[in-house]
Formats: sequence, structure tokens, C-alpha cells
Amino acid sequence: MIYFFSNQSNTVFALQTAQNLSDTDITKLEWLFGGAKLKQETVLTDFFVGPRAAMITPWSTNAVEITQNMAIEGIIRIEEFHKVEEGFSDFDPMLSQKYKELNQDIYTINIQPEPIIEVSDIAAYNKQEGLSLSDEEVEYLNGLSQRLGRALTDSEVFGFSQVNSEHCRHKIFNGKFVIDGVEQPTSLFKLIRKTSEENPNDIVSAYKDNVAFIKGPVVQQFAPKRADEPDYYAISDFESVISVKAETHNFPTTVEPFNGAATGSGGEIRDRLAGGQGSLPLAGTAVYMTALSRLEENRPWEKGVEERKWLYQTPMDILIKASNGATDFGNKFGQPLITGSVLTFEHEEGGRKLGFDKVIMLAGGVGYGKASQAKKQKPSEGDKIVVLGGENYRIGMGGAAVSSADTGALGSGIELNAIQRSNPEMQKRAANAVRGMVESDHNSIVSIHDHGAGGHLNCLSELVEETGGKIDLDKLPVGDPTLSAKEIIGNESQERMGLVIGQEHIETLQKIADRERSPMYTVGTVTGDHRFTFESATTGAKPMDLELKDMFGSSPKVIMEDKTIDRKYEPITYDKAQLNVYLEQVLQLEAVASKDWLTNKVDRCVGGRVAKQQCAGPLQLPLNNCGVMALDFQGKEGIATSVGHAPLSALIDPAAGSRIAIAESLSNILWAPLKDGLKSVSLSANWMWACKNEGEDARLYEAVKACSDFAISLGINIPTGKDSLSMKQKYKGDEVIAPGTVIISAAGNCNDITKVVEPVLQKDGGSIYYINLSNDTYKLGGSSFAQILNRIGNETPDVKNADQLKNAFNTLQELIKADKIQAGHDIGSGGLITTLLELCFADRDLGASLDLSSLGEQDIIKLLFAENIGIVFQATSDVEATLSANDVAYHKIGEVTSTASLQVKNNSDTLSFDIDHLRDVWFKTSYLLDKKQSGPVKAKERFDNYKNHILKYNFPTQFDGKKPVIDASKPRPKAAVIREKGSNSERELANAMYLAGFDVKDVHMTDLIAGRETLEDIQFIGAVGGFSNSDVLGSAKGWAGAFMYNEKAKVALENFFSRPDTLSVGICNGCQLFVELGLINKDHAEKPKMLHNESGKHESIFTSLTLQENNSVMLSTLAGTTLGVWVSHGEGRFQLPYSEDKYQIIAKYAYETYPASPNGSDYNTAMMCDESGRHLVMMPHIERSLFQWHWANYPKERKDEVTPWMEAFVNARKWVETHKG
Repeated sequence: MIYFFSNQSNTVFALQTAQNLSDTDITKLEWLFGGAKLKQETVLTDFFVGPRAAMITPWSTNAVEITQNMAIEGIIRIEEFHKVEEGFSDFDPMLSQKYKELNQDIYTINIQPEPIIEVSDIAAYNKQEGLSLSDEEVEYLNGLSQRLGRALTDSEVFGFSQVNSEHCRHKIFNGKFVIDGVEQPTSLFKLIRKTSEENPNDIVSAYKDNVAFIKGPVVQQFAPKRADEPDYYAISDFESVISVKAETHNFPTTVEPFNGAATGSGGEIRDRLAGGQGSLPLAGTAVYMTALSRLEENRPWEKGVEERKWLYQTPMDILIKASNGATDFGNKFGQPLITGSVLTFEHEEGGRKLGFDKVIMLAGGVGYGKASQAKKQKPSEGDKIVVLGGENYRIGMGGAAVSSADTGALGSGIELNAIQRSNPEMQKRAANAVRGMVESDHNSIVSIHDHGAGGHLNCLSELVEETGGKIDLDKLPVGDPTLSAKEIIGNESQERMGLVIGQEHIETLQKIADRERSPMYTVGTVTGDHRFTFESATTGAKPMDLELKDMFGSSPKVIMEDKTIDRKYEPITYDKAQLNVYLEQVLQLEAVASKDWLTNKVDRCVGGRVAKQQCAGPLQLPLNNCGVMALDFQGKEGIATSVGHAPLSALIDPAAGSRIAIAESLSNILWAPLKDGLKSVSLSANWMWACKNEGEDARLYEAVKACSDFAISLGINIPTGKDSLSMKQKYKGDEVIAPGTVIISAAGNCNDITKVVEPVLQKDGGSIYYINLSNDTYKLGGSSFAQILNRIGNETPDVKNADQLKNAFNTLQELIKADKIQAGHDIGSGGLITTLLELCFADRDLGASLDLSSLGEQDIIKLLFAENIGIVFQATSDVEATLSANDVAYHKIGEVTSTASLQVKNNSDTLSFDIDHLRDVWFKTSYLLDKKQSGPVKAKERFDNYKNHILKYNFPTQFDGKKPVIDASKPRPKAAVIREKGSNSERELANAMYLAGFDVKDVHMTDLIAGRETLEDIQFIGAVGGFSNSDVLGSAKGWAGAFMYNEKAKVALENFFSRPDTLSVGICNGCQLFVELGLINKDHAEKPKMLHNESGKHESIFTSLTLQENNSVMLSTLAGTTLGVWVSHGEGRFQLPYSEDKYQIIAKYAYETYPASPNGSDYNTAMMCDESGRHLVMMPHIERSLFQWHWANYPKERKDEVTPWMEAFVNARKWVETHKG
């Protein structure tokens, strides 16, 4: 039976249930659906847009779970449909379809599960299914079939194609290259491995796990003592390892950008969960490369290539949707995204079309684990094989093989089949179960693997590769009853982890998983027979039964034959008189322009360990050189990461392109103090290339060899990476090749997160210096400048001397550690002029007066726009002695001024640039993209206001910056953090409470519902931030429902709030919860509501608040102050139905206009409390703004251990100590 509920705004909730709904159920559902009423009709005869019938959405999965947690039984599926006009077409056909009516058959899929097929003609089956098997592989499988004396099953052929796909087995990187008739001495993979053999440095694990591990410092674990029941947080030291990894998800992002990029981010997170016996993700990075965006008509640099009839999505759609997808996954999972890059490019020359029509979406990141758990153990016979996470759906069937083919080469049905389904909240639950094991005194996980390409086939077979295993087909969870055996074992539903654990430890993991609401399935047993078998225990059907050696390791060696083609691109010609026109065009290229459209929607503070993210300065503009994460809350140890790439230079000279990519990543990470300088850096190299196209394989070999040689000569290693070697898009009668690209991700142990240098010139600081790290003359080939003239160029700068680069890097590191550098920036996209302008952009009334004559380049265009690797920094003159003593060639080029103009002299040329005008030009492209995501009104408000929202603070007079001193002889008062599935901010809130002197208990909703926790001895609770139930049906709606409709949880909370000796704080999602439950204005007939931000999107900003005179227990002592604070939310708009005097408004945003006031709240409200002052709610994250290094902009003369926000938690502790029972 399908029931329809509809609301005023033409939304229909179609609810499928196995039994009739009771009146009680209907009342609960009408509350859950925000007042939508049950319709009596069984058919609605309007036009609607809703999800494709065959794909149960993650939204539905979450909605159904909410109903289960509200004690409504029998609901199978709930989807959301929107009423539209008959001619409406503005929806994504990849995800949605139009219905001419909603009836009782909208979820019916007339597909019967296919039986196991015996494949008699493997070659024909390969073609039909798009498996990308080579002729040699087909021959091998035919031979295997003869040897076994039986036909192979569809699952076996399919499984072999996935496990041995280029995507999974990297056959080209392991293959033999014959170039110009000469066999090359070594494979690409061996060239990369050589870097670690020559420079092992701090490598712990490389090339044999989901991530690479490098040695980390001893740091502090802050975690509950036990993960299987509510328990108190405790501190313990452990020796860490740092994980490094970057993934690409190019093909899925080209086809369906939101889910493609979302699951790319999710896959990279899963990789970092699956290192050793389990490890923990910390932060993400992202790189997007697409064809030209064509945001406006009048962009001359976009006229060089005719626009194609795009196969799936326009480049502009891809930029918006892909970044939305990656953002959504990280935001909901609770992983900050802290650095990244964008490039748009197309070019036609010499009869070839080049461009990122097949897009690049790189998801990178850093994480950590325990050194004692950094190596996987060998499974033993009898160990159990377990899957954590979501169910099986018909998703990504053949994604591994399809990713190995040119996009557009296969039928669109096959390509659509590879679309992913993103459910970050489910992945978070599985991750929490893994976290519980990793943080325990004894982690009993033997081995762990992520579910990605190839599904169970790949994941589970790799877990038991050394031993063999038997999987019970009946135990694999099925979300779609129409799946065949092949689809059950091969689908790529995301959000799952496979692991091996001893039989005796299953119960512990099960308890943790149940508490975290992470589905857990014991699906098989480790055998010792070196076979890999899927068998149904009930029917005896065996879709797969092969020896592991037949399944793996049998793929013939690939031979890549190619010849060198020396392509000469047209030289760059220009008119010096047009310099200002050129500059304004360069500043509008997506690669150069402001990335505010990306940073303003992505969470850059979640977890409370972000020490440096993209935005800098009083104006908070996205300019920072690198991202830095703290490894714990109380120390200074962390991880720095950066990216580098130069695909346009690589078109001219592939070897130079590799060297520039490495050097660019180093010129970015340079600004974070690293434990052993350059030696602390390890690299991930991700290769995107259109192999098997004439000349491209030769170029790839040259690029990889140069990358290896350069890393070796710098004394660093490349312990991880990935390749995606089918970077060509096919159109009817046409094709577009993506420029061969290596993206380098650098990471290393930053041993003082408080000393990272930012690219913001200081008005009262020292002089400005320049160092040319390329040791090359200025050349314009491969530059952004070349791009605006529709050229690539015939000469690219290179990086000529590794020793000089290494020496300069380490000398600068010494100066940074000695606090000698006041500001610094790399030279990258847009050249020296862009670097100089960006150093002035992040503050007002800031400029510089410069003389570049000593750089020895007469041509002002070359000097300003060449992208030779280099750095510009500000320092006092005493750095000169250190630089000279270390033989680092430098140029003192000028001084900082307090007027918003950049004065540049070069020999007889004198130029003046208006900073305020050019800042707006640089911001314009971000504004145009933002119009597509925030709408024209909000985007224009942001554009008009961003430069006027200068961060200014007024600190409390009593504040001394010292960490609270806790009397260890006295018992700590008891506090608790309360979380729900999808919460992601419990650690930072628990830390704030703990540092203030509380003993802090970790309480999950499952503890309250089951009665394991009653809160009877707790005096202070914090409801934490995050996305409970993925914000489905409204933020905190499902969480509130779990309190309202579960007796034990309801009584525990009611009893807590009715006691006079208790305090509470609800932050972000916790604020939404307490407001939804009506706990703040209990006596009001009409309660406040939390609504979507006016921009309709997630807002992420470091802004400021002014605290009013107030009666809040936690915040009254901060009245009159203006303080910096992190904001990150999608539904933060307070709707307050009465006049302002009816509310206890504690704090307002310091500016009343958007974006500094991010959501459009009534009365500009940021925080409010109940009449007693004991129960406080807020949308900003004070718990993520606790340390000086948390703040994205802090008064520079101060050196504080904590920020004034610490006082709020200390006030809570003092109050509780004097109000006992």
C-alpha cells in the first residue's frame, strides 16, 4: 500500500508500507512531515518530479529509519515528489524522472532476479556487458574454463573483469613500455617505487595498503574509555602514523557530478579508514578540472574552441554539482575540506581538441592511525568476514571496468549503471564502529578493506587473498529484492567496510556497531583452501567458486608501444599596452579567481582540529598556501598538506610538468614548519592520462620518469598514488583528449601548528622579498596568461636545480621556526602579479611599493605573468644574513604601505594597480558561480558586502589567555555529550567541557532509548553538532522524534530539564534539537523554528559575534565583547514569531548583512537561552573556536593558550559546583 501525504508547498511524501497505518502512526507521520496531511486518494493525477523508481534514495533510507526510531513499523520506502507543470524539464534525468501521476505502482520494478548464467561465449559477453576485457584476458578465461571442465558463471567473468580491471590492477603502470622501438628498462610503477627505496625517510607502509603511512609524533588520544557502552572520556598517549592518500573519481563525476564527487570523497575517506588494522580520517582536499565554464557571453578566452553538445552535463553544472557533492559528503560525514584547486581548460591546435571534457575530480586528504596497528595481520582459518554499513543496490555495476574505458565509448545504459549513491551518514556510522575498535586498548580487527570498485568481489577477495574464504550469499544484505547473484556480489553500493575479525571478538564489535546504529553482517569465514567462494546456504547456488590464483595474478602483462611526437605549439604574442586588460582577464580564470564559491559552502572547522584552512586575513578570503590539521587538542603536533599540478606546461614538456607539479606542492607546504624540513614531506602522485593515443604513452613515460628522478634528487618519496588512464571523451564523429596531468599531494608532520605563515602582508612588518625557486628564466608557456590568449606556448619554465630548491626550502623552514617570516605566498596560477595582489587582498587599506628591476627581466609582461615557481615573503632585514649564509639567492623588492594600491617599478616601467578594484575583478567569477548556488539576490549581497565585513574584536578585560587550572584533588563534576547517528561534533564539545574541569560522558541516543543511560548523575549536557539522520525531513526532526516517541529517552530528558541543578547547551544540530523540542521557550504558545538559511545552502564562515547584556550562566561574563567564531550550518535561521523583548537573545552577528550574518535570522540572532539562563542554544561553534590556532584570524599581538570562549565552559563548571542537587 502507498499512502500520500501532501503539504502547502506542493510536496508529496509517498510512503510504501507492508501494513495499514494506525491513527497513532498517521499522527506521528503528519508531525514528522512538518504538518503535511494524509490524502484519502490512492492516485494523484498531477505531474510530479521524483526519484527514479529503480533507485531507493539515501533520503528514503534515512526517512524509513527515522520512522523505525519513532516506533512506527512496516514502512518500506518513503520518497519526496514535487508537483510540476506538464512541460517542466529542469531536473536531472540521471537522478529523477517525471511522473504523469502518482499511483500504487510508482515503486514497482518489473524485474525478476536473473538466474546464474553459464557464459559459453566469453568474447560476446565481454562486449555485451562493457567489461573492457582485452583479447588476451578473454583467451585466458576460455583456457581457465577448459581447465576447470565447466563454463564460467556470469559472476566469475564479471568478477574477473572488475578485479583485473585497469582501475584496480594498474596494468599500464605495471606494463612494459616500448617507445620508438626501444624497450624501456623499467615499469612506471617501479619508477615510483624507486623513490621510496632511495629515500625511505619516515615511511612505515607503502604500496601495499589502502593508504601510505609515515611515522608520526607521539600524541594524545582523547576518547571514551569504552565504545560499547556510555563511558567517560580519558586521555592517553600513543605513537602515531600519518596516512597519505588521494583518489580520483573522474568518470562518475563526468556522468553524474553530485554523486560522483560525493562518493569520490567518501571513497577516499574509506581508504583512510582501512589502513592497517583500521585508521582514522582527519581532513580532505579537492581538485576539480573541467572544460571552460562559459559563465558569461563576453569572455574572449572562451571563444577559441567551439562548445560541444555535452554528453551528460555542462562544465558549469559539473563545477557546481561536483563541488556540492564533495562538500555535502564531507559536511555530513564530519570531515573538513582544507585545501584544493580548480582548473578549466580547452584548446584546439594542430587538428587536436584538448580539454577536460572527461573531468578530473580528485579527493585527497590526511589522517592518522596508531603505529602499533599500522600493519594488517594475516587472517587465520575460522576468522569471521564482516561487512559494516549499507545494503546492496543496483549501483556501480561495472564501475571499475567502465572507469577504464573512454567516456562515451560504451552504451549510456552501461555508463548510467555506474552512477553511485551517496549516504555519508551511513558511512559515518560504520566509521564510528571502526573508530571504537581503533581507540580501544586492544584492537581485534585482523584486516580491513574499503568497499569501492568491484564491490564485495574486490573487497572480500582482497581481505582473504592469502588464505581463501567462503561467503554465504544469503547473509549479504539486500536493499533491492530484484538483484541477481551477480549484482549482489558485484555492486558498488558505497558506505561499506569489509573486515576480518576473530570469532571470539565478534560480540564486542557487534555491541559497538549496534550502539552506533551501524548495520553489521557476518557474511563468511576465512578458510585455508586458497579458494574464493560465494554460495547460498539455503539453495546451494554457487555464483562464484574459483581458486584465488585463477582469479588474481593471471592477467597477461600489458605492452605499451608508442612513438615520440614532438608537438610544437604556437608561440605567445602580446601587446604590452594591453597589460591591464590582460590582468583583468587572468584574474577571472577559474584557476586564478577567488574560490569563495567553494569555501563558503564547505565545512572548514568540523572536528575542532583545523589549524589552517583556505581563508585568511580580516576579510577571510581563500588564499592560504596549505591546510594544516592538529593531531590532538592540547598539543602543537599536526599534519600539513598541499597540492600542485601543471598540465598545461606538461603539454609543452611532460618532464617539466612533473617537476613543476612537485615544486608547486612544495612551495605551498613550505609555509608550515615541518619536523625535519623537506625530508618530512611525502607525496601522493595521481596520474590522469589519455593512454593508447598516439604520442601520449611516450609522454606519460617521460613524465613519470621525471617525477621519480626529481623526487629522488630532492630526497623525498612518493609512497602512494593512483592512475586514471582513459582520459578521453568521445562524441559522435569527434573526440576530446584531456591534457596528461599529474596532481601531486604533499603531506608531512607539522611540528608547530601555531607557526604557519599566511599570505597577508602586515602593515607594521618588514620588507618584501622574492626568491626564484625555478632557477630558470621567465617563460610564459603553460601559464594562465597563455590561456587568455588561446595559446599554450612553445616554452615552459622548468625547475632547473633540485639541490637549490631543497636548500631554499630548508632555509625558509629555519626562518619560519624562528618566527622571522611575517607573511608569505607561493607563485602559481596567474604569476607574480597575482601573488603580489593576493598578499594585499585579505585586508583593507593594504598595499605595497615594489621595484622588480633587480630580477633582471626587461619584459614586464613576462616578469609579471610567468609562472616560474617562486615565493614572495615579508620579513625583517635580519633574514638576509641567514639567506646569504646558506647561499640562497634572494631579492629585496619593496615595502608594505597602508594605502590600497600596488606600485610596481621595473627599470623604466612604472605601474599602479588599484587593489580594491582588482579584488572585485578577482571575486567576480566566484560571484557568477555563486549565483548558480545561492541565487542572484544572495550572491549579489555577498559580492557587495564581502570586502566590508572586516573582522574586528573586543576582548573581555578580565581575559588572561591562560588554560583553566583544574584542582586534581577535587572530583570533577559530571557532564555528558549527547549524540545521534549523523552527529559529528561530539569530540570538540567533550574537549571543551573536559578542559573546563568536567568529567565528560559519551552518550548515544541508543543508550537513552535502551535505558543504559538515564542522565540522573549528570549536571551539564551538550547536544552536539552534525547532521543527525542526514537532516532528512528537517534538521534534528528525526532526533527530536527519537526523544518524543521513545519512553525511556523522553523521561530521561524531561527529568533532566525539570531539575534545578542542571545546565544544557545545544550547539548547531543540538540547537535545532532543543528548539524543535520546545525546550527554550516552553511557555510560548507559538514556538521558535529553525529554518533553512536564506541562501538555501550550507554556509561556512569564520565571522564575529557581539554578546549582549544577558543572564546566561555560561555567557553573562562575556557581555559587551565582540569575538570571532566559526559558523557552519544549513538550517540556522531563527524564526522568532514574537517581538524581540520576548526572547533572551544572548549574541548577535557583529554585522547585520550577509554573509557575515549568514542565515537571515530574526533580530540577527546567533544565540539565545531560556528565562532561567541555564539552558543555552546557539548556531555558531564556540567549541571549535577554543584555541588561538582555531581562529581563522586572531589579534596578532596576542599569544594565548585558549580564547575567551573557554570562559563559557569554566562558568558552567563553577555554577555546577555551587548548585549540587
